[in-house]
Amino acid sequence: MMFWVAAVVAVVTSLIAVTGKNPVHALLWFVVSLLAMAVVFFELGAAFAAALEVIVYAGAIVVLFLFVVMMLSLDKAAVVREKTWIRGPVWVVPVGFVGVLGAALGWEMFGMELPVRAGRAVLPAEVGLKLFSGDILAVEMASLLLLAGLVAAFHLSRGSEP
Repeated sequence: MMFWVAAVVAVVTSLIAVTGKNPVHALLWFVVSLLAMAVVFFELGAAFAAALEVIVYAGAIVVLFLFVVMMLSLDKAAVVREKTWIRGPVWVVPVGFVGVLGAALGWEMFGMELPVRAGRAVLPAEVGLKLFSGDILAVEMASLLLLAGLVAAFHLSRGSEP
């Protein structure tokens, strides 16, 4: 049951993130989606991948994207609009999704017997050896892509001034 709850939350929040008009809100929904995917990974027996999902993606990369997006939209109209939108029960839906994930994960971890998974656990050392030996080109390409995005965001934030 936990797998399906997390999967539904991941799909719904991903759709909200993709169809959202405000980039800051879309990134925050994307964080909820990444947390749900971490629960899916945990349910599939990949606890290390779940931890990496939370630490690396939700904790570092999306926060960097959020910082850049917030840095690019510093106009006063956006600040006033955000203050009028973030009132009252607007936090009910995202907090509800995170609450459902937390409750289901807590029930799975503490309330029920965890099922035995087929296969074996992958150790962090094995992941590191795989990433930095056979897949080093893919890792470096991903880092260059992130660097290019950061440089592009910096140049966009400067505006049209020479």
